[in-house]
Amino acid sequence: MGAADVVPGVSGGTIAFITGIYSRFLHALKSFDLDALAILKNNGFKAFWSHVDGYFLLSVFAGLVTSAASLAKLITYLLAHHQILVWSFFFGLIVASFIHVAKQVKRWRWQTILSCIVGAFMAFVITTIAPSEAVPHWWMFFVAGAIAVCAMILPGISGSFILLLLGMYGHVLNAVTVRDFALVGLFLAGCVVGLMVFSRFLSWLLDKYEQVTFSLLAGFLIGSLNLLWPWKTVVSTYINSHGVEKPLIQQNVTPMEFASVTGISPQTGLCIALALAGLLLILAVEKLTESK
Repeated sequence: MGAADVVPGVSGGTIAFITGIYSRFLHALKSFDLDALAILKNNGFKAFWSHVDGYFLLSVFAGLVTSAASLAKLITYLLAHHQILVWSFFFGLIVASFIHVAKQVKRWRWQTILSCIVGAFMAFVITTIAPSEAVPHWWMFFVAGAIAVCAMILPGISGSFILLLLGMYGHVLNAVTVRDFALVGLFLAGCVVGLMVFSRFLSWLLDKYEQVTFSLLAGFLIGSLNLLWPWKTVVSTYINSHGVEKPLIQQNVTPMEFASVTGISPQTGLCIALALAGLLLILAVEKLTESK
């Protein structure tokens, strides 16, 4: 989940869903309530720890932090020097994720079909919004964490891309890279607040409207493919706060058009192979999860 959350366009929630821990993760987060405080007061820490599924959450968040911290530099390098190949791999991963989530819908009716279409449209619109560049005031790290974490636990909606839209992706990644613990702490505090609020809402949706929610999540995955298409050309650029020119608006093109416009090899064969590798990886994880 940590590795996926580092990449704009890929959701840690997708990984949680595929590995079969999604529902348990939401319910564990939701268990932090007044009842948990009463258990802590009356029955002690051991009963409280069991009530909130503490060992499970500790494992998940330890993995999130470790992976995000260790992979931040690698992902930044790969996106800077091998962007087409990275997007190709994750494009296949998201296609397989859609298949997995769609299989959770037991029967496709007009309600679930409409929900899937709405989810795809929402994700598509979000991925077409041009990213901004924010001035990194300290309080913005808290706000960015609270907003982005909602997307991080939604399959198909990338928390990293939400950070891009807020103009905070580079600042947060830099804070992690240089180990600015104060800013990272503010960001994580915002994540905790966002998780506590949004996990309750999402858990309620799954409890009351499971099939419609699954189809909506499947739609999110399909709509997010617009962002992950490997071959893009830059329509317009902007200068960020560090004086670096960045792409503002990009459009998806065919591999041949990409080669003619940019003069760069589209590496079509390798891209297709990586997309298939991403697809097969998710299917393998799915089979492993079922066997366990």
